[in-house]
Amino acid sequence: MKQIVELILKPNFVADIANGYPLILKEAAEPIDGTLEEGTILKIVRPNRKYIATGYYGKQNKGIGWILTNNPKEEIEEVFFAEKFKNAFKKRERFYESTDTTAFRVFNGEGDGIGGLTIDYYDGFYLASFYSEGIYAFRKTIFSALKEIVNFRGIYEKKRFDTNGQYVEQDDYVEGEVGEFPIIIRENGMNFAVNLNDGAMTGIFLDQKNVRLALRERFSEGKTVLNTFSYTGAFSVAAALGGAYETTSVDLAKRSLPLTIEQFSVNGIDYEQQQIKVMNVFDYFSYAARHQLKFDVVVLDPPSFARTKKMTFSTAKDYPKLIGEAIDITASNGVIIASTNNASFNMKKFKTFIDKAFKEKNKRYKIVEQYSLPEDFVTLEDYPEFNYLKVCIIQLLK
Repeated sequence: MKQIVELILKPNFVADIANGYPLILKEAAEPIDGTLEEGTILKIVRPNRKYIATGYYGKQNKGIGWILTNNPKEEIEEVFFAEKFKNAFKKRERFYESTDTTAFRVFNGEGDGIGGLTIDYYDGFYLASFYSEGIYAFRKTIFSALKEIVNFRGIYEKKRFDTNGQYVEQDDYVEGEVGEFPIIIRENGMNFAVNLNDGAMTGIFLDQKNVRLALRERFSEGKTVLNTFSYTGAFSVAAALGGAYETTSVDLAKRSLPLTIEQFSVNGIDYEQQQIKVMNVFDYFSYAARHQLKFDVVVLDPPSFARTKKMTFSTAKDYPKLIGEAIDITASNGVIIASTNNASFNMKKFKTFIDKAFKEKNKRYKIVEQYSLPEDFVTLEDYPEFNYLKVCIIQLLK
């Protein structure tokens, strides 16, 4: 039985938590004893000590923990986790039944009732990601509950609670079949090679599935497509399969070259007919402008924050500049797919970045499609700030 500690909320935070806000903000309660272990159960009470909810202590970004239940009698044990998993997996039944898509999110943190924990499914393998030491303290109980609910080939984990939420390097294998990576998963009929035991990332960002499908189906045929911050080239694969005349993938990481070649190859695409550049995206923009290159489609999907020897990039302050550079090399009537997963600003703010960039370039535009998280990434309707993905497909107007 885990230790239970009372947490008294400050008066102006009581209503939010009582109404279902899932994150316990750092400023919501009196400072916690520095010796308190992460994973401690928190009995959250009003200033008059009247019960509001039960949560757990786990430091993550803006928070010191997450709400788990508003039932004072509910114990945070295996049965609790098993019920949450059952409900979540039931919502994804149609994804499990699909032969077209064999990788998707089955448990999405606070959207499914347990903040700080996500679980993804990759063709029989389950990958659990822990975002604080607090939720990781429940690891054995979580895996025990998971095994009770699902049949699995193998289970892997990612510990994402090193400094600033970074990945903790380790062997990520937990139990079951040892994957012979890469394994090939399908997404809307496309093939992608993934590796669940090779650092922080797997080779595919599952939250972009609807955007890749849109690119393939409506924006690629006969077009030249520039994919920046391309990672393993998933957008380039979608464009090529959609009939793009040529794709150009640009990423600074040296490993992006072999990984992009691999993604083209598992889809039967001749990678030698495509361009793959290992270089800084802003250097490539300068190169393209100097050589008067124009692309019909430019994909912008940068990390929220990146630092190189020459510069520091932050989507919160540098996105207008990024769009401005893209405008310079986008063909007349061309399309920019602008994306960010930065949770610190909302879609309305993101659109101000877009507007600022076009005004500075004295260009007209219209947003033809926009996307947030796909439906397997269940979110809380009342709290849109947790729906972190923002994507606008923008057409340049003559």
